[in-house]
Formats: sequence, structure tokens, C-alpha cells
Amino acid sequence: MTQSDALNYPYSSQRMVTYGRKGMVATSQPLAAQAGLDIMKKGGNAIDAAIATAACLTVVEPTSNGIGGDAFALVWTKNKLHGLNASGPAPQNISIEKLKEQGIEDLPKFGWTPVTVPGAPAAWAELSQKFGKLPLSETLAPAVNYAKEGFPLSPVLSYYWEKAAKNFGEILEHDMFQSWFDTFAPGGRAPKAGEIWKSPGHAETLQAIGETNAKAFYKGDLAGAIDTFSQKYGGYLRKEDLEKYEPEWVTPVSVNYRGYDVWEIPPNGQGLVALMALNTLKNDTFSVRENEETYHKQIEAIKLAFADGEKYITDSEYMSRKTEDLLSDAYGEKRRELIGEEAIQPEAGDPSSSGTVYLSTADGEGNMVSFIQSNYMGFGSGLVVPETGISLQNRGHNFSLDPSHDNALEAGKRPFHTIIPGFLTKGNHAVGPFGVMGGFMQPQGHLQMVMNTVDFGLNPQAALDAPRWQWMKDKQVLLEPSVPAHIVHALEARGHDVKLTHISGSFGRGQIIWRDPVTGVLCGGTEARTDGAIAVY
Repeated sequence: MTQSDALNYPYSSQRMVTYGRKGMVATSQPLAAQAGLDIMKKGGNAIDAAIATAACLTVVEPTSNGIGGDAFALVWTKNKLHGLNASGPAPQNISIEKLKEQGIEDLPKFGWTPVTVPGAPAAWAELSQKFGKLPLSETLAPAVNYAKEGFPLSPVLSYYWEKAAKNFGEILEHDMFQSWFDTFAPGGRAPKAGEIWKSPGHAETLQAIGETNAKAFYKGDLAGAIDTFSQKYGGYLRKEDLEKYEPEWVTPVSVNYRGYDVWEIPPNGQGLVALMALNTLKNDTFSVRENEETYHKQIEAIKLAFADGEKYITDSEYMSRKTEDLLSDAYGEKRRELIGEEAIQPEAGDPSSSGTVYLSTADGEGNMVSFIQSNYMGFGSGLVVPETGISLQNRGHNFSLDPSHDNALEAGKRPFHTIIPGFLTKGNHAVGPFGVMGGFMQPQGHLQMVMNTVDFGLNPQAALDAPRWQWMKDKQVLLEPSVPAHIVHALEARGHDVKLTHISGSFGRGQIIWRDPVTGVLCGGTEARTDGAIAVY
């Protein structure tokens, strides 16, 4: 299949594929997508547009991300791919011993204990300084305006917002969580679809970040406010943790899948899981998408990859197995030998012997960005720094409290991370950015998007609209009801524990932008399972 084939495959779906040439932004909220495009029209490039869109998403989709979250980016510029890891570490003041002395045997989801250093504001500043054309204050201006003036909630957003508010109302009783309710449930309830919500404190915070290139967040008054809030309620995060933080430029990792190079951020992210699964399947032939053999092999490959990922992936400095060993051809072949006719119980192998918002941007100059940021588990820790709009993430929940585990909690260590941006190239040319947000669905979505494009010739919108599956644990698999019935029955006969669900959030939310290498035409798809939108010109 050529890139042009992928761009022009005829398909009738819920949405039509979108074409443009000078600029394109694809994300889960129309207002954020339009903000990114407006920045391009003002003279910004795809990197500026990505920053503007990301900042807007902290306002117009706070159910999935916030100023106090993490971010990762893959940036294609001047014919080279760059990786940015803006995930934050555990505070210097925390340890397994301290938690166990408090009687904590499993890391909690909410409160101060799982809060790690936020990386998103540093990501915006770093991207702006290295590759942007406009000052950060200008790229953050649309987000400031939405927070200050307010915006009307979209339907899917309001559904998840109301669901979170109801859940938090039942389980978050400590007064440390009051600021969350003051900010996101004013008047005692979540705003409804079409109602205006605004956050003046959020606006002031974004403005300060823009005017200081994020220094206010990490070394100024905002850092002080975070420190004060943490100390008041026995948290471990301190201003010193924020002052020391810097995002890291990393070399992206890849596997070659049928002539295409599939790129991910290296660990501590779980992009390695998607690459291991593709590496396991790359010597198989898949000619029909809606086929029981296709589903079975995909599910089995991702199960094996997750078994390895859960055992080995963490901050790269602490991994007991090297990334290159996990992605070696020999190890891929060894794992493929385990896939038979029946569903298996996955276990990690030994290579030494052989959720989130996502956005894609592209401009007419050839720049393209795959960007993802998240607070984790929706609103994250349930903590909002009073009067700032800073909703803090709970990424520390992914740490293990087993000292012998690769991903064991340690001060200054980054945890296993779920959010992953993806990028596709062929023959040293960019095909484009792609991503599927949604916790542990993300590498599974990446596998399905790549195969939908490369193996089955689907255009970006068709690739996103196609029925999805998600492996949960053991032999349990969720399928969308649109999966053909004969495939459901065939998978059950193979030993898969299959469940059909209508809950669209179970299958992630994706965005894709491909560029035609000859004409430069941009071809984009956005997620029909949410309030997805593409802004283009």
C-alpha cells in the first residue's frame, strides 16, 4: 500500500475524511482545534498550534487533562523527528518506607500521595522556545480567554463531567478536595451541555505561565501556592521539586512494520507496548480486517506485550531489560511462537535470553506534531490548588510498592506512564501523527490504527471509525457492538472471555493526520466517539 492509497481509500462512515493543505488541527474539542488553527493563521507554525490547542484543552476539556498534568510530544520539523518527555517524577520527600509506616499498602488514586511533579507547563514552554515562532503568551491567549470569559459545554464533555462530579461527591469527603468542587461543580453540580462555565483563577494561571515561559509555575508564586497547599494536607510535593524539574528531549524508538516506521516515545511511556505487539505480528499476513484470525492475533500480541510492559517499563534508568532487547527481531519471533489457536494467559518473557487528551497538528511548511497530555483517570487526584485552576495529576498511582519491582516507587523517579503520542514515517518522509487516548487502551489503539492504515488501507477517518476491541486482563476482552456477530462467537470459541459494551469511553479517542508526500495535501480523521473536530484551511 502506498501513502496515496491510504489517503484516498473510499469509505462511507459517520464522518467524512477531511482534507486541507496550509494547516490542520485534530483534537477532541472543536473550540481547542479552532484555537490552534487561529494561531497558525496569525503566523504560528504547527508547534505553536499544538501548544495553543493543548492549553485550551485544559480549559475546554478538564475532564481529561489540566495544568497540573504531564505531556509527551513527537515533533517532525526540518525532516527530523524529535521526542519530548515532559512527565514528572515522584517528590524527593517520598518513599515506600514512609508510606508503609502510615499503613499504606497500595498507592491511592486520590489525594496528595499519588501527586507527581506536573510536566505540561514545562512542555509548552520548551516546545515554544525550541521550535515555536510566536511568544508563549500569544499561543496561550485563546486558552486564557476561554477560562476568563467562559465557554458552553459540548455533549460528551458534559456527560463525563457530570459522571465525575457525582463520583467525587460520593468518595471525596476531606476538605482538601473542596477546591475541586468550588472550581468544577459550582453551585453544587456539574455544568450541563450548553451551559457556560468559566474559571478566572485558571485564566490568571495560564496568563502567568505565558508571560514567564512557565517560570511562575516552577519557581514563582504558583510554585509557592502548590507547596503551601501540599504542606497543609501532609503532601510530599515541595517547591524544591518544582524548581528542579526540566522536561527531557529524548530519541524516539521505532519498529519497521511492512515498510513503515512506527515511532513512540521511549520508556517511561507505554508506547513500547504498541511497538512490541507490532513487532510480534510483522511477519504475519493480514488481508481482511473483519476476520476472527485478525482479531485473535491482535489480541494475543497485545496481551504478551502488556505482560512485558507491566513487568519492565518504568523510568528508563531503572529498567532491568533494555528497550532494544524488547524490540529485537529475535524476541518478537519468540513471542510470536506463543500465539496459537486458543486464547492464552499472558506472562512476561525474558528478552535477555533471546485518561487523556490527544491532538495532532500540521502546517504548510511541513511541520507536524503528535501531542498528548493528561491528569490521569479523568480529573486526576481530585485536588485543585485554591484559586488557581491547577488540577493536579495522580500519576504516582502507577508506581509499585514492591521494592523489587522495576517500577517501584522512589524519590525523583518517573512512573510507568500511560500517555503516548505516535508518529508514522516511510522512507525518511513523514506520513504523520496519530494517537488514541484512554489509559491502557492507548497502545491497543495504536496497534489498531497502524494496522487499519498499513494492512487494510483505511483513510484516517475510516481507521478511527472502524470497530475496536480492548483487552482488559487475563482472557477478558471488550468489543464494540459493531463487531460482526460471527467474530464475537468465533473468539468465544477460541477461549476469549468476550463482553460487548456500548460505552464509547472504553475504546479510546483518537486523531490522525497524514500528509501526501507528492502534493503536500493533509488528510485528517477525528474521533466520532467524542466531541472530536478538525480545524483546517
